[in-house]
Amino acid sequence: MRRRKQLLSLFASACVAVPFVANAQTISPFDKSSGQAYPIKTVRIVVPFPAGGTSDILARAVGQKLGEELRQQFIVDNRPGAGANIGAELVAKAPADGYTLLLASTIHTINPSLYSKLGYDPVKDFAPLALIASTSQVLAVHNSVPVKTVKEFIAYAKKRPGALNYSSAGSGSQPHLTAELFKSMTGIDIVHVPYKGAPPAMIDLLAGQVALTFATAPSAVPHVKAGKLRALGVSTAQRITALADVPTIAEAGVAGFEASGANGLVGPAGLPPAVVERLSSAVIRIVKEPAMSKYLSEQGADPLPLAPVEYGAYIKSEVVKWAKVVKASGAKVD
Repeated sequence: MRRRKQLLSLFASACVAVPFVANAQTISPFDKSSGQAYPIKTVRIVVPFPAGGTSDILARAVGQKLGEELRQQFIVDNRPGAGANIGAELVAKAPADGYTLLLASTIHTINPSLYSKLGYDPVKDFAPLALIASTSQVLAVHNSVPVKTVKEFIAYAKKRPGALNYSSAGSGSQPHLTAELFKSMTGIDIVHVPYKGAPPAMIDLLAGQVALTFATAPSAVPHVKAGKLRALGVSTAQRITALADVPTIAEAGVAGFEASGANGLVGPAGLPPAVVERLSSAVIRIVKEPAMSKYLSEQGADPLPLAPVEYGAYIKSEVVKWAKVVKASGAKVD
């Protein structure tokens, strides 16, 4: 709740929320050939990661509800690769008609600083539709690692410099940068093992091939609750609902540590305003529904519905924030 209030306060002075219209049909664009309201065919939500990760979980949950509300099929199209750039570029270059959308995560705002050349601009080439939820990273260790707290882990790692491996969703991903921030703030030496997406990174952690990871909460929560992993701390400034008994890393001893992310829906730049309005208002209504809010919270994603203008301002601020983190970490991918 504090996270939501902080964001709304941050953007209130600069942003004016897009007005909502009670009857979505009255603002829907019409296809000239059919005379029917948008959407008149299947809408594709591109997820630039493998199935099973946080973006995939959120896209499927929201996509199903969008289909029910707008009476058209919304399908998830997983297009992993190149640090989420393949999927993002596909959407950036798609027709601006509302039938190809992107489930954008924090990597969307990290990549401009990480790659020297991108086939798209994360701000100019996309139309923000709605922010869906904020997410935390969970510092999770394999059960074979004999520690129960962040302080115990730091002490354990310091006695074994270079001996512990951590997995991530790939070089430059938010889990990677979060771990590097943790390393720099604690003085420990742990070795990065990048994977092609969060699911394989999690699979090897569960198998004990690596000792730990900073996993996005929706990916980690089910395994922590099942007793397959041990959660030591969460990366956000406040505890998360799904793991209420797990302290923040800051309160567990690493003062000032904070690294949060977010997921939202965007489309190609140039979307008709009526399409933007219909999609954004539908997503925000869906996220605010008690059942959906409860589901997202239980998955480890705190509902944070923001309208297009607010979400656009958030994206711009995140590009600036992560540029500083990338520079400090020295991470670079080409």
